[in-house]
Amino acid sequence: MFEAYSPVEAGLGLEENFLSLEDILMSQERLPCRAETNLPRLGAVLGKAAVAPASSTDAAVPEGSKLEIPLWLAKGLYDNKRRILSVELPKIYRKSWRTVFTAEASVVDLHKLGPYYYGFGSQLLNFDSPENAELAQTILQTFIGRFRRIMDSSQNAYNEDTSALVARLDELERALFQAGQKGLNNFQSWEMGQASQITISSLVQNYKKRKIADLDS
Repeated sequence: MFEAYSPVEAGLGLEENFLSLEDILMSQERLPCRAETNLPRLGAVLGKAAVAPASSTDAAVPEGSKLEIPLWLAKGLYDNKRRILSVELPKIYRKSWRTVFTAEASVVDLHKLGPYYYGFGSQLLNFDSPENAELAQTILQTFIGRFRRIMDSSQNAYNEDTSALVARLDELERALFQAGQKGLNNFQSWEMGQASQITISSLVQNYKKRKIADLDS
């Protein structure tokens, strides 16, 4: 007999969890890069990703070629000492958009801009950049600025259509919203005598497991 698939939560911070479907999908997001040296025998692999010059479809990718490659490949090729390639920030993480997020993060349609805004943005910190400190602060403040509204909405939308609200959330925010809705539904069921006990949230359980693992290490 086959066991039912149990979703694995996405990783947090700089590392992905490759048992998580969400992290696998996130690692496929394209990242703008520039080849800082000739990349022999990679033309066939990166040819479709190169936007200039035309000769990048040959056996080697010439120095200076602009590429858009998956995050997982960029992390594999990136070497700060050897300068194989340099990484550019995607549009929504650049200064102009950081200003928008700082001004009013709650009105931004994150899912339209990038369904993995927080996870992908955290991964960008793997690449050395003078903007990393400001980028990390913007991601954190964006999350803080949107978190309360998301959780308030999840607790005040019992048996209501929330599709319009959820459509604007990134994948992490959607998971938080669903957790809030599940907690509300469980509480309503318990309050009406339809549940025998209140159980610990899976988010709390997983947090405790990570905390114990950190202490053991």
